[in-house]
Amino acid sequence: MTVDPSLTQDEHVVLVLHPHWKTLIRPFAVAALVIVVALVAEVLIPPGSAAGLGRLAVGAVAILALMVWLMVPVLRWRTTTYELTTRRLRVRDGILTRRGRDIPLARLLGSGRLVVESAGEHGQIVLTDIPRVEFTQATLFRLVEEEQRRLERNERNQP
Repeated sequence: MTVDPSLTQDEHVVLVLHPHWKTLIRPFAVAALVIVVALVAEVLIPPGSAAGLGRLAVGAVAILALMVWLMVPVLRWRTTTYELTTRRLRVRDGILTRRGRDIPLARLLGSGRLVVESAGEHGQIVLTDIPRVEFTQATLFRLVEEEQRRLERNERNQP
């Protein structure tokens, strides 16, 4: 195990996270669209002496568009980390140059934003400035688990 020189004495990393993978849905959708448009453009170029140059230009534009709309978001996602250590919360991001913010755990207010996502049609609810957000989140998880167990018991007891 390598020692991280940015950690203080007796500090160690507890958790390392990246942003959720769903942040990449839009870039991958745009990339698929770019590929489809490029293929259609390649097919629609009429045969002739300039067809090869036209196809090359379409391919070059498609590759450039893929680099901008796919590779940059993927690299941004991959290089963004949220680290929780025994003493602080560290946020690091940046592709070519790294930026970072550290918040000592002793200075955290215990309030924050809680995002509740639903698989149904209602989507997402964002609760901001929730006091004791960790306790609220843990209570919500416990209540959801209890409700799921209750529903499972009811399904088993149905004839």
